[in-house]
Amino acid sequence: MAVPIRQSARMATYLIRQRLAGREKFPLLVELEPLYQCNLECAGFGKIQHPDHVLKQRMPVEQALEAIEESGAPMVSIAGGEPLIHPEIHVIASELIKRKRFVYLCTNALLMKKKLELFEPSPYFAWAVHIDGLRERHDKSVCREGVFEKAVEAVHEAKRQGFRVTTNTTFFTHDSPDTVRRVLDYLNDELRVDEMMISPAYAYEKAPDQEHFLGVEQTRKLFTQAFADGRRRRWRLNHTPLYLDFLEGKADFQCTAWGIPSYSIFGWQRPCYLMADGYAKTYKELIETTDWERYGRGRDPRCANCMAHCGYEPTAVVATTHSLKESVRALVSH
Repeated sequence: MAVPIRQSARMATYLIRQRLAGREKFPLLVELEPLYQCNLECAGFGKIQHPDHVLKQRMPVEQALEAIEESGAPMVSIAGGEPLIHPEIHVIASELIKRKRFVYLCTNALLMKKKLELFEPSPYFAWAVHIDGLRERHDKSVCREGVFEKAVEAVHEAKRQGFRVTTNTTFFTHDSPDTVRRVLDYLNDELRVDEMMISPAYAYEKAPDQEHFLGVEQTRKLFTQAFADGRRRRWRLNHTPLYLDFLEGKADFQCTAWGIPSYSIFGWQRPCYLMADGYAKTYKELIETTDWERYGRGRDPRCANCMAHCGYEPTAVVATTHSLKESVRALVSH
Protein backbone atom coordinates (compact mmCIF):
# COMPACT_ATOMS: atom_id res chain seq x y z
CA MET A 1 0.00 0.00 0.00
CA ALA A 2 1.45 3.37 -1.02
CA VAL A 3 -0.50 5.56 1.41
CA PRO A 4 -0.65 4.28 5.03
CA ILE A 5 -4.02 2.98 6.24
CA ARG A 6 -4.13 5.59 9.02
CA GLN A 7 -3.79 8.42 6.51
CA SER A 8 -6.27 6.94 4.03
CA ALA A 9 -8.87 6.46 6.77
CA ARG A 10 -8.34 9.98 8.11
CA MET A 11 -8.74 11.50 4.65
CA ALA A 12 -11.87 9.47 3.93
CA THR A 13 -13.44 10.65 7.20
CA TYR A 14 -12.44 14.25 6.48
CA LEU A 15 -14.00 14.15 3.00
CA ILE A 16 -17.23 12.66 4.33
CA ARG A 17 -17.46 15.44 6.93
CA GLN A 18 -17.02 18.14 4.28
CA ARG A 19 -19.71 16.56 2.15
CA LEU A 20 -22.15 16.21 5.04
CA ALA A 21 -21.50 19.83 6.02
CA GLY A 22 -22.30 20.91 2.46
CA ARG A 23 -18.93 22.63 1.97
CA GLU A 24 -18.08 23.18 -1.68
CA LYS A 25 -14.52 24.45 -1.12
CA PHE A 26 -12.13 23.01 1.45
CA PRO A 27 -8.42 22.19 1.63
CA LEU A 28 -7.11 18.66 1.23
CA LEU A 29 -3.54 19.78 1.77
CA VAL A 30 -1.79 23.11 2.36
CA GLU A 31 1.45 23.97 0.59
CA LEU A 32 3.31 25.72 3.41
CA GLU A 33 6.26 27.84 2.28
CA PRO A 34 8.10 29.16 5.36
CA LEU A 35 10.85 30.66 3.19
CA TYR A 36 11.81 31.13 -0.46
CA GLN A 37 15.59 30.78 -0.22
CA CYS A 38 17.18 27.69 -1.77
CA ASN A 39 20.66 26.20 -2.00
CA LEU A 40 20.16 25.25 -5.67
CA GLU A 41 19.22 27.31 -8.73
CA CYS A 42 17.14 24.95 -10.82
CA ALA A 43 16.57 26.14 -14.39
CA GLY A 44 12.90 25.11 -14.48
CA PHE A 45 11.89 26.54 -11.11
CA GLY A 46 10.48 30.04 -10.60
CA LYS A 47 9.92 30.16 -6.84
CA ILE A 48 13.37 31.44 -5.91
CA GLN A 49 13.36 34.42 -8.27
CA HIS A 50 12.87 36.99 -5.52
CA PRO A 51 15.05 39.89 -4.29
CA ASP A 52 17.55 39.20 -1.50
CA HIS A 53 15.51 40.85 1.25
CA VAL A 54 12.65 38.44 0.50
CA LEU A 55 14.93 35.40 0.32
CA LYS A 56 16.25 36.23 3.80
CA GLN A 57 12.80 36.15 5.40
CA ARG A 58 11.79 33.21 7.63
CA MET A 59 8.23 32.48 8.70
CA PRO A 60 7.83 32.37 12.51
CA VAL A 61 6.68 29.04 13.95
CA GLU A 62 3.47 30.46 15.43
CA GLN A 63 2.48 32.06 12.13
CA ALA A 64 2.82 28.73 10.32
CA LEU A 65 0.80 26.87 12.95
CA GLU A 66 -1.97 29.46 13.05
CA ALA A 67 -2.38 29.32 9.27
CA ILE A 68 -2.72 25.54 9.23
CA GLU A 69 -5.08 25.54 12.21
CA GLU A 70 -7.31 28.12 10.54
CA SER A 71 -7.48 26.17 7.30
CA GLY A 72 -8.33 22.88 8.99
CA ALA A 73 -6.38 20.91 6.36
CA PRO A 74 -5.45 17.37 7.42
CA MET A 75 -2.22 17.35 5.38
CA VAL A 76 0.66 19.80 5.00
CA SER A 77 3.41 19.85 2.41
CA ILE A 78 6.29 22.00 3.68
CA ALA A 79 7.99 23.43 0.62
CA GLY A 80 9.92 26.52 -0.41
CA GLY A 81 12.72 27.26 -1.36
CA GLU A 82 14.58 24.64 0.61
CA PRO A 83 12.78 24.15 3.96
CA LEU A 84 15.84 22.67 5.71
CA ILE A 85 17.53 26.08 5.52
CA HIS A 86 14.90 27.38 7.96
CA PRO A 87 16.46 27.22 11.48
CA GLU A 88 13.17 26.14 13.11
CA ILE A 89 11.80 23.85 10.43
CA HIS A 90 12.01 20.85 12.76
CA VAL A 91 9.92 22.77 15.31
CA ILE A 92 7.25 23.59 12.71
CA ALA A 93 7.11 19.94 11.63
CA SER A 94 7.02 18.64 15.21
CA GLU A 95 4.22 21.01 16.24
CA LEU A 96 2.13 20.07 13.20
CA ILE A 97 2.62 16.38 14.00
CA LYS A 98 1.48 17.01 17.58
CA ARG A 99 -1.70 18.39 16.06
CA LYS A 100 -2.14 15.15 14.08
CA ARG A 101 -1.42 16.73 10.72
CA PHE A 102 0.20 14.51 8.08
CA VAL A 103 3.40 16.32 7.15
CA TYR A 104 5.46 15.93 3.97
CA LEU A 105 8.75 17.83 4.14
CA CYS A 106 9.92 18.59 0.59
CA THR A 107 13.67 18.78 0.12
CA ASN A 108 16.42 18.53 -2.47
CA ALA A 109 18.23 16.47 0.21
CA LEU A 110 21.51 18.41 0.23
CA LEU A 111 21.06 19.10 3.97
CA MET A 112 18.93 16.08 4.77
CA LYS A 113 21.55 13.71 6.28
CA LYS A 114 22.90 16.51 8.45
CA LYS A 115 19.41 17.46 9.68
CA LEU A 116 17.97 13.96 10.26
CA GLU A 117 18.86 14.08 13.96
CA LEU A 118 16.42 16.98 14.43
CA PHE A 119 13.45 14.82 13.37
CA GLU A 120 11.83 11.63 14.65
CA PRO A 121 10.11 8.90 12.64
CA SER A 122 6.34 9.17 12.90
CA PRO A 123 3.30 7.83 11.02
CA TYR A 124 2.43 11.51 10.56
CA PHE A 125 5.73 12.47 8.95
CA ALA A 126 7.40 11.73 5.61
CA TRP A 127 10.35 13.14 3.71
CA ALA A 128 9.49 14.17 0.14
CA VAL A 129 12.75 14.13 -1.80
CA HIS A 130 12.88 15.77 -5.23
CA ILE A 131 14.38 13.38 -7.77
CA ASP A 132 13.82 14.47 -11.36
CA GLY A 133 15.48 11.55 -13.13
CA LEU A 134 18.47 9.28 -12.83
CA ARG A 135 21.94 10.68 -12.10
CA GLU A 136 22.75 12.63 -15.26
CA ARG A 137 19.18 13.80 -15.87
CA HIS A 138 18.61 14.89 -12.28
CA ASP A 139 21.92 16.74 -11.91
CA LYS A 140 21.25 18.58 -15.16
CA SER A 141 17.78 19.52 -13.94
CA VAL A 142 19.12 21.05 -10.70
CA CYS A 143 22.16 22.57 -12.45
CA ARG A 144 24.75 20.95 -10.19
CA GLU A 145 26.72 17.70 -10.37
CA GLY A 146 26.61 15.26 -7.48
CA VAL A 147 23.16 16.18 -6.18
CA PHE A 148 21.60 12.86 -7.26
CA GLU A 149 24.14 10.85 -5.24
CA LYS A 150 23.59 13.02 -2.17
CA ALA A 151 19.83 12.52 -2.47
CA VAL A 152 20.19 8.75 -2.79
CA GLU A 153 22.52 8.62 0.24
CA ALA A 154 20.06 10.68 2.28
CA VAL A 155 17.15 8.43 1.30
CA HIS A 156 19.09 5.30 2.32
CA GLU A 157 20.03 6.82 5.68
CA ALA A 158 16.51 8.05 6.40
CA LYS A 159 15.08 4.63 5.56
CA ARG A 160 17.70 3.00 7.82
CA GLN A 161 16.57 5.22 10.68
CA GLY A 162 12.93 4.26 10.21
CA PHE A 163 11.55 7.31 8.39
CA ARG A 164 8.92 7.20 5.69
CA VAL A 165 10.47 8.51 2.48
CA THR A 166 8.57 9.64 -0.59
CA THR A 167 9.74 11.27 -3.80
CA ASN A 168 8.48 13.98 -6.12
CA THR A 169 9.50 13.81 -9.78
CA THR A 170 8.79 16.53 -12.34
CA PHE A 171 8.91 15.80 -16.05
CA PHE A 172 9.90 18.13 -18.91
CA THR A 173 10.25 17.90 -22.69
CA HIS A 174 13.69 16.35 -22.11
CA ASP A 175 11.88 13.24 -20.90
CA SER A 176 10.67 10.26 -22.89
CA PRO A 177 8.46 7.30 -21.99
CA ASP A 178 11.66 5.34 -21.41
CA THR A 179 13.16 7.88 -18.98
CA VAL A 180 9.84 8.03 -17.09
CA ARG A 181 9.77 4.25 -16.73
CA ARG A 182 13.45 4.04 -15.80
CA VAL A 183 13.32 6.58 -12.98
CA LEU A 184 10.06 5.21 -11.55
CA ASP A 185 11.38 1.63 -11.75
CA TYR A 186 14.51 2.77 -9.92
CA LEU A 187 12.63 4.62 -7.18
CA ASN A 188 10.09 1.82 -6.78
CA ASP A 189 12.27 -1.29 -7.07
CA GLU A 190 15.83 -0.29 -6.19
CA LEU A 191 15.63 2.74 -3.90
CA ARG A 192 12.34 1.32 -2.57
CA VAL A 193 10.83 4.60 -1.44
CA ASP A 194 7.44 4.36 0.25
CA GLU A 195 5.52 6.28 -2.40
CA MET A 196 6.13 8.48 -5.42
CA MET A 197 4.51 11.60 -6.78
CA ILE A 198 4.81 12.70 -10.41
CA SER A 199 3.86 15.84 -12.29
CA PRO A 200 4.44 17.59 -15.61
CA ALA A 201 6.37 20.82 -15.03
CA TYR A 202 4.46 24.07 -14.75
CA ALA A 203 5.67 26.92 -16.98
CA TYR A 204 6.78 29.43 -14.35
CA GLU A 205 7.01 32.87 -15.93
CA LYS A 206 10.26 33.64 -14.09
CA ALA A 207 11.99 30.28 -14.59
CA PRO A 208 15.38 30.64 -16.34
CA ASP A 209 14.57 27.79 -18.75
CA GLN A 210 11.41 28.56 -20.76
CA GLU A 211 11.98 26.05 -23.57
CA HIS A 212 11.27 22.69 -21.94
CA PHE A 213 7.80 22.87 -20.39
CA LEU A 214 5.35 20.24 -21.59
CA GLY A 215 2.12 21.20 -23.35
CA VAL A 216 -1.14 19.34 -22.71
CA GLU A 217 -0.87 17.06 -25.75
CA GLN A 218 2.82 16.39 -25.04
CA THR A 219 1.95 15.45 -21.46
CA ARG A 220 -0.81 13.09 -22.53
CA LYS A 221 1.40 11.42 -25.12
CA LEU A 222 4.30 11.05 -22.67
CA PHE A 223 2.26 9.37 -19.94
CA THR A 224 0.09 7.30 -22.27
CA GLN A 225 3.24 5.73 -23.68
CA ALA A 226 5.01 5.49 -20.31
CA PHE A 227 2.01 3.68 -18.80
CA ALA A 228 1.25 1.60 -21.91
CA ASP A 229 2.49 -1.71 -20.48
CA GLY A 230 0.34 -1.38 -17.36
CA ARG A 231 3.34 -0.66 -15.18
CA ARG A 232 1.59 2.17 -13.36
CA ARG A 233 -0.43 -0.45 -11.45
CA ARG A 234 2.64 -1.79 -9.66
CA TRP A 235 4.40 1.51 -8.98
CA ARG A 236 3.69 2.91 -5.51
CA LEU A 237 2.30 6.17 -6.86
CA ASN A 238 0.74 8.62 -4.42
CA HIS A 239 -2.09 9.60 -6.75
CA THR A 240 -5.69 8.66 -7.37
CA PRO A 241 -6.28 6.49 -10.46
CA LEU A 242 -8.38 9.33 -11.89
CA TYR A 243 -5.45 11.77 -11.76
CA LEU A 244 -3.27 9.27 -13.59
CA ASP A 245 -6.09 8.85 -16.12
CA PHE A 246 -6.07 12.64 -16.45
CA LEU A 247 -2.36 12.65 -17.26
CA GLU A 248 -3.01 10.10 -20.01
CA GLY A 249 -5.95 12.05 -21.43
CA LYS A 250 -8.48 9.36 -20.46
CA ALA A 251 -10.28 11.84 -18.21
CA ASP A 252 -10.49 15.62 -18.16
CA PHE A 253 -11.21 17.98 -15.29
CA GLN A 254 -11.33 21.62 -14.38
CA CYS A 255 -8.74 22.88 -11.92
CA THR A 256 -9.81 23.13 -8.27
CA ALA A 257 -6.93 25.21 -6.95
CA TRP A 258 -8.72 25.78 -3.64
CA GLY A 259 -8.12 22.10 -2.80
CA ILE A 260 -4.37 22.62 -2.31
CA PRO A 261 -3.94 26.26 -1.26
CA SER A 262 -0.54 27.80 -0.67
CA TYR A 263 0.53 29.79 2.40
CA SER A 264 3.84 31.66 2.33
CA ILE A 265 5.64 34.53 4.04
CA PHE A 266 3.35 36.82 2.02
CA GLY A 267 0.09 35.15 3.12
CA TRP A 268 -2.43 32.93 1.29
CA GLN A 269 -1.43 32.98 -2.37
CA ARG A 270 -4.06 33.53 -5.07
CA PRO A 271 -5.04 31.31 -6.75
CA CYS A 272 -2.51 28.52 -6.16
CA TYR A 273 1.04 27.41 -5.43
CA LEU A 274 2.07 28.04 -9.04
CA MET A 275 0.56 31.49 -9.72
CA ALA A 276 0.64 34.66 -7.63
CA ASP A 277 -2.23 37.09 -8.25
CA GLY A 278 -2.00 38.69 -4.84
CA TYR A 279 -2.38 37.40 -1.30
CA ALA A 280 -5.08 37.06 1.35
CA LYS A 281 -4.46 37.47 5.08
CA THR A 282 -6.68 34.56 6.10
CA TYR A 283 -7.82 31.29 4.55
CA LYS A 284 -11.43 32.48 4.85
CA GLU A 285 -10.57 35.59 2.86
CA LEU A 286 -8.78 33.50 0.23
CA ILE A 287 -11.80 31.25 -0.31
CA GLU A 288 -14.46 33.96 -0.19
CA THR A 289 -12.79 36.72 -2.21
CA THR A 290 -10.93 34.82 -4.94
CA ASP A 291 -12.75 34.58 -8.27
CA TRP A 292 -12.07 30.87 -8.77
CA GLU A 293 -14.05 30.77 -12.01
CA ARG A 294 -11.34 32.87 -13.69
CA TYR A 295 -8.74 30.12 -13.45
CA GLY A 296 -8.05 26.83 -15.18
CA ARG A 297 -7.46 25.66 -18.73
CA GLY A 298 -9.70 27.49 -21.17
CA ARG A 299 -10.14 30.37 -18.73
CA ASP A 300 -6.72 31.89 -18.03
CA PRO A 301 -3.96 31.64 -20.68
CA ARG A 302 -1.37 31.00 -17.94
CA CYS A 303 -3.24 27.80 -17.13
CA ALA A 304 -3.32 26.57 -20.74
CA ASN A 305 -0.67 23.88 -20.35
CA CYS A 306 -0.95 23.18 -16.62
CA MET A 307 -1.73 19.62 -15.58
CA ALA A 308 0.01 19.81 -12.20
CA HIS A 309 -1.30 17.75 -9.31
CA CYS A 310 -1.75 20.81 -7.07
CA GLY A 311 -4.63 21.90 -9.29
CA TYR A 312 -6.04 18.67 -10.65
CA GLU A 313 -5.44 16.03 -7.99
CA PRO A 314 -8.07 17.66 -5.71
CA THR A 315 -10.58 17.49 -8.57
CA ALA A 316 -9.77 13.81 -9.04
CA VAL A 317 -10.10 13.14 -5.30
CA VAL A 318 -13.52 14.78 -5.09
CA ALA A 319 -14.68 13.00 -8.27
CA THR A 320 -13.52 9.70 -6.75
CA THR A 321 -15.58 10.24 -3.59
CA HIS A 322 -18.70 10.87 -5.67
CA SER A 323 -18.40 7.53 -7.48
CA LEU A 324 -18.67 4.13 -5.82
CA LYS A 325 -16.86 2.57 -8.78
CA GLU A 326 -13.95 5.01 -8.56
CA SER A 327 -13.80 4.75 -4.77
CA VAL A 328 -13.42 0.98 -5.04
CA ARG A 329 -10.89 1.40 -7.82
CA ALA A 330 -8.82 3.80 -5.69
CA LEU A 331 -8.97 1.43 -2.71
CA VAL A 332 -7.87 -1.56 -4.80
CA SER A 333 -5.04 0.41 -6.45
CA HIS A 334 -3.57 1.11 -3.02
